[in-house]
Amino acid sequence: MAERSLDITSNFCGTHAGQYIAAALKQAKSLEYITLLENIKFKQSLSVMTGGGDLVENRTCDFTNKGGLVMVDKVLQPKPLQVNYQICKADLIKEWQALQMKSGQWNTAMGADFSAFLISHIAGIIADSTETNIWSGVEANAGEFGGFLAAFAADAPTLAPVITGGAYTAANVIDELGALLAAVPAAVYAKSSEDLYMYMGVKAYRLYISAISAAGYVNAYSMNNDYVPYFEGVKIAVCPGMPDNNAVVALQSSLFAGTDLISDETEVRVLDMSTLDGSDNIRIIAKYTMGVQTGLATDITWQK
Repeated sequence: MAERSLDITSNFCGTHAGQYIAAALKQAKSLEYITLLENIKFKQSLSVMTGGGDLVENRTCDFTNKGGLVMVDKVLQPKPLQVNYQICKADLIKEWQALQMKSGQWNTAMGADFSAFLISHIAGIIADSTETNIWSGVEANAGEFGGFLAAFAADAPTLAPVITGGAYTAANVIDELGALLAAVPAAVYAKSSEDLYMYMGVKAYRLYISAISAAGYVNAYSMNNDYVPYFEGVKIAVCPGMPDNNAVVALQSSLFAGTDLISDETEVRVLDMSTLDGSDNIRIIAKYTMGVQTGLATDITWQK
């Protein structure tokens, strides 16, 4: 039987590519605690109604418009992003061999599995970039979309209180987070506990666990994955992309992320260059969109 050469070229676009992009994006931990809009074609208006606290009044025979409701419109426009990555087969083959490859190296047909292996490698890169950009991305920077901290800064005049805190330590983290929670408007705190989170980075969370363990409140170092952390009744969302010494209390329904997973422009390709230029290079191409936007700014309290 004639030997078959290694052919790993794969092309996915639209819905099929969206499945890979979705898997990559959702590795970003913060997206578990944010409202994700998956099929934004270009941009989407986020209309939020606010006010209306004085609409209810005693019944009369006349109609008098009370007004009081204000429509707040914001736009979520995901930014087009891409990954262009080239690697030599020789640089990957050892890791691949350890996982699956049998004898024969290049002369073994292993296209689909090897393509999936390469795509999963790129998925991790996309996820790490997405996680960082969700919070601290700068729209003007190449390869970044504007993150929540930039949006908070833009919203500052209408944001619920912006609290200036000090550098978190095990000695002060409970006091600092307590000051943040104390600044949350009562109307926000009273809303659904399922929707309200305290967002913090890994360092802040580790300091918090250390502090409550030292105080003897809980054996935090032996907790399993079923443990749901809280701070004074508010669920904690541990977000690896959150910069140190920052924390946010917000409703999940006030933090939005958007992408388009079904567009024809959403694309994942793995190109075996040996059939094109005779080299042993592999090119991986991914095209997708991603962005974030805040909803009602008065529902968000930021400590920085």
